Amino acid sequence: MADIEEARKEFQRIDTDGDGFITAAEFKTALAQGGDWNVTESVAEVIIKSRDLDGDKLLSFDEFWAHLNK
Repeated sequence: MADIEEARKEFQRIDTDGDGFITAAEFKTALAQGGDWNVTESVAEVIIKSRDLDGDKLLSFDEFWAHLNK
């Protein structure tokens, strides 16, 4: 199981506008900052969709946390 405080910090780092949700654009930027420059926004959208439990095309902290604990 992941550490929820570390997960919250990572979520906040990715959520650059601080609205409480990670968009595909924010996710793509975070991956690029981590060295994965080949991820397009379309790929980021697919990744978000695979983890998005309520279908709003955004990743909430609860969805992010649920994925970390799979």
